[in-house]
Amino acid sequence: MGTVTDAVNNRPLSYVTVAFPGTSIGANTNEQGRYTVSTNNSSLSKIQVSFIGYKTVNINVSPGKEQTVNVKLRPESTELNTVTVQSGKKKKYTNRDNPAVELIRKVIANKDKNRPESYNYIEYKGYERLNFSFINVSAGFSDRKLFRKYKFLLDNRDTTTAPGKNLLPIYLSEKAYNYYYSKNPERRKTKVLGEKNVNFGSFIDSEGIGVYFKHLYQDVDIYANSALLVTNEFLSPISDNAPSNYKFFITDTVVVDGTKLVELSFTPRNTNDILYEGNIYITLDGNYAVQKAELTLNRKINLNWVKEMHINLDFAKSSDGRYHLSRSSTTADFGVTKKQDKGLFGQRYLVFDDYKINVPHADTTYADPNEIVADEVKHRSNDFWTKNRLDTLSKAEAQVYENVDSLRKMKSYRTTVDIAQLLLFGYKTFGPVDVGPANAFYSFNPVEGFRLRVGGRTNIDFSKRMLFETYAAYGFKDQKWKYFLSGLYSFNKNYTYRFPQNYIKASFQRDTRIPGQELLFLREDNFLLSFKRGNNDKYLYNDNYRIDYVKEFTNRLSISAGLRRLTQSAAGSLYFINQINGVRNQVNSLTTSEANFQLRYAPHEEFIQGKVFRKPFINKYPIITLNYTAGFKNVLGGEYNYNKLSLNIYKHFFMKKLGEADVWLEGGNMFGQVPYPLLTIHRANQTFAYDPISYNLMNFLEFVSDHYASINIDQHFHGLLFNRIPLLRELKWREVASIKSLWGGVRNENNPSLHPSLYEFPKEANNAPITYSLGSKPYVEGSVGIENIFKVMRIDLVKRFNYLDHPNIANWGIRTRFQFIF
Repeated sequence: MGTVTDAVNNRPLSYVTVAFPGTSIGANTNEQGRYTVSTNNSSLSKIQVSFIGYKTVNINVSPGKEQTVNVKLRPESTELNTVTVQSGKKKKYTNRDNPAVELIRKVIANKDKNRPESYNYIEYKGYERLNFSFINVSAGFSDRKLFRKYKFLLDNRDTTTAPGKNLLPIYLSEKAYNYYYSKNPERRKTKVLGEKNVNFGSFIDSEGIGVYFKHLYQDVDIYANSALLVTNEFLSPISDNAPSNYKFFITDTVVVDGTKLVELSFTPRNTNDILYEGNIYITLDGNYAVQKAELTLNRKINLNWVKEMHINLDFAKSSDGRYHLSRSSTTADFGVTKKQDKGLFGQRYLVFDDYKINVPHADTTYADPNEIVADEVKHRSNDFWTKNRLDTLSKAEAQVYENVDSLRKMKSYRTTVDIAQLLLFGYKTFGPVDVGPANAFYSFNPVEGFRLRVGGRTNIDFSKRMLFETYAAYGFKDQKWKYFLSGLYSFNKNYTYRFPQNYIKASFQRDTRIPGQELLFLREDNFLLSFKRGNNDKYLYNDNYRIDYVKEFTNRLSISAGLRRLTQSAAGSLYFINQINGVRNQVNSLTTSEANFQLRYAPHEEFIQGKVFRKPFINKYPIITLNYTAGFKNVLGGEYNYNKLSLNIYKHFFMKKLGEADVWLEGGNMFGQVPYPLLTIHRANQTFAYDPISYNLMNFLEFVSDHYASINIDQHFHGLLFNRIPLLRELKWREVASIKSLWGGVRNENNPSLHPSLYEFPKEANNAPITYSLGSKPYVEGSVGIENIFKVMRIDLVKRFNYLDHPNIANWGIRTRFQFIF
């Protein structure tokens, strides 16, 4: 195996013939100039490399030994006469009577029998390697005074993996495993034998980095209808409806290891669609199996940060004549723009070997498919990796582990990472404690006025199983201190926030809160959220004591249970007033004692995992959350008996040409008679940030319900229209739209006008109502907008469609959101 490049400009050469002279055994190089040829004939000791316009070379090889032979071809010096080629009238492409389409239909018809899942049992050994490198870092970089101390790291270069690119490896992870499949009942299990990652120290979560990038490089199963790459769904060239989306051409016939193959080239019918282009090689033995696939991403699609990506799949013939995936390589060149020659190069490399077909095992072999990797698996010896790697590391790759270990021990590196952590995440590390977040240090609001806050948390240098967090804040207008203290203990040996969580947490918080504000991923006292539209001086002071237990199971089911005592006091212009015997009475505070239980199911959920945080990846499966809360009167000062039940279902839909949609369905019901602060105060947003889960033109405290149902749809069209308009196509803008509908109401038992002992709904000083119950019609708002502005910004024009007679509301609004998307 090896790479063929031009000796003059070092560019890879495609379709070069590499063969054993005097035989029919050979192969063509792919788009990256790579080739693989093999033979069992020990008398063959040369390979011949030939290509039109270049000098043919013969190279000695060692029989019976796997080896890497990289070749540089020199151009022929022959001068050719000028030849002018003129095309005739271009034929219109059609599927009818097209032999390439007829062949691809046979491939599609035989997909099921060519998949490993066609067997009753199958198992194999697997090896996975994920690496990342900086591209084309200047060779003189390490000679600069500031970077001389990092010379050992900067001079470790790789010039063979990606011809034409000078790679500086910075990240490497490996995994060896056994895979088992049973058809009836259908069960899959991956038993991890060993894992190895570079270790950047406690400052950076190396495993979290690996999980994130692996998510961008998900497995490409050529026989599946689609695959997720860089968070987008790509349709397979042999999917059920591939002939409607791709153009196919028979471009060659080749013989590999005595098997005749047809080379099929394909390209998208519509160059704006999220599709592949490339070649697949099909067997003509009656199975119509894929023997090899070379896929690249459609160059004209609207995709951020990815300059190019290549997927190569190789299949090996097994003892029963069928083909099984033997190697898979996915490489990507990441960068801000497609023109720059610097950026980040990543490769995910998989090797599969030792296939065993229809060999059953005991049920225990297939049990617990989501088992947690034991700690000893992550500390295997070098001897283990020599035996189980199923591949060899390049010299530069092998040096990465040692280089990062040396880097981690350098004081200047720790200082640099410390500063980066402050800028990116808002925390400054002081030994076992992180101080922050910086964006909450200063904020302001109408009740507290100028607010200063300082806080911190322990990190894993303090303990992997215990986490303490605290902050103190002071409002200069209300002249009150606010504070928070929590302690968490994990029953797992791994980090506190590592899946699967199993912890108990106790906390106390005294602070302000806006009733009805529940912002996605943001802290309420973030400085940027201090800017709000309209009147927003309706606040609550909360004293919140709680204890919670959380347990996650490997099948992605989780349970949480907790106890809470909450005392709420009105702040700002908000008030609690009821009537006792016809006399209006101002209530100082409202105390409740609650027990809550949550059941959550998120199939196949994975996380971007940090040391003390995590964020789930989006996948195609629904997330179902069921909540139950019971309030107890005369328990720890609780004033009301009640029961709350709510169900939330979230689903991300991949809609191919129509893009993607996020859909939230939610419903809830309150059982019992309670004042309005205990009803459902619907999520409102008076900031200027667009929030997908809140109502962006609803005022705080505007609507309350004791029963409700809602549906929110956020649609991303991926440039469905803009990609067809020349100027907008160059801008890479994408269309978005949303619709949010809320049904609900307050039953008579919770209506304060019928039951004066309940708190009356708040009103303005001029007696204008602030809080309402929904009537017979739903609250509806919608938006249209543009995302991917400068690759990170989304701007929406939001319209409110009803309840327009309410005072101090906005019918229209402009909202923005910053987001990192591919």
